[in-house]
Amino acid sequence: MPTAKTALVLAGGGSLGAVQVGMLQALVEADVTFDMVVGASVGAINGAYFAARPNAQGVVELADFWRGLRKADVFPFSVVDTLTAILRGRGHLLRTSALQSLVRRSLPIELIEETELPLHIVTTNLLSGAEELLSSGNAEQALLASAAIPLVFPSVRIGDKLLIDGGVASNTPIASAVSLGATRVIVVPTGFGCACPRPPHGLVALALHTLNLMSMRQLVRDIELYAPRASIHVVAPLCPLNASVFDFSQTDQLLLRAYHSTQTWIEEGGLILTGVPDSLKAHTHHSG
Repeated sequence: MPTAKTALVLAGGGSLGAVQVGMLQALVEADVTFDMVVGASVGAINGAYFAARPNAQGVVELADFWRGLRKADVFPFSVVDTLTAILRGRGHLLRTSALQSLVRRSLPIELIEETELPLHIVTTNLLSGAEELLSSGNAEQALLASAAIPLVFPSVRIGDKLLIDGGVASNTPIASAVSLGATRVIVVPTGFGCACPRPPHGLVALALHTLNLMSMRQLVRDIELYAPRASIHVVAPLCPLNASVFDFSQTDQLLLRAYHSTQTWIEEGGLILTGVPDSLKAHTHHSG
């Protein structure tokens, strides 16, 4: 009988990537172990760090990294640069210099294959729209490609391919994990602003929010589609969640809430139960 393989799958979701770190802390404390890590977009960045240091200390360091993040570290908008991009038809609003510096400063490895756990980074082929899985090579370039939000950051050329945000092809890459041989999949989502009282302000914030909503629907579809081939356990997303994917001011609260909610999820049998969590199903919140 073949040995079961457990994959950790990390979704994209902008600043809500902080949620994943609290979830990982609870999973590590519960002695959950993994055979591979598969991530897209911000989930790839968290996944790379965790795959390199898949232990409690690694998660503590990742949490400290998130606590130090500000919006300007990832999205350093300036009126001059934005106008220049528009006037010159640059195709993207921001340069990658800030994001590149951030990734370089925080990443504990240079090559994808140097991680302790096998790491697979999901990107999207800009020309074909196909999912491109990167399992070796320069980690920094792979992560920049996986986080290259269309229209916001430029595409990244790796070999003969132009690559963009992995979330476009597969924001929660369950399919990739199953194709890599996983028979058990633990999905660490980010969630979406289910309690947002109004649309996010600004082009980039609205684009990220829209992409995230679409990704949650995609996740529900993939859970149902791949359930016959693997045991899929989705850590319950935070709900209600009134933070946008563009807001880096609530990191501490998100880390703590995600840690405690994941502890509860584990205690209530989340590592045994499968299916779509209620918080991913269509619902509303009533004030008052």
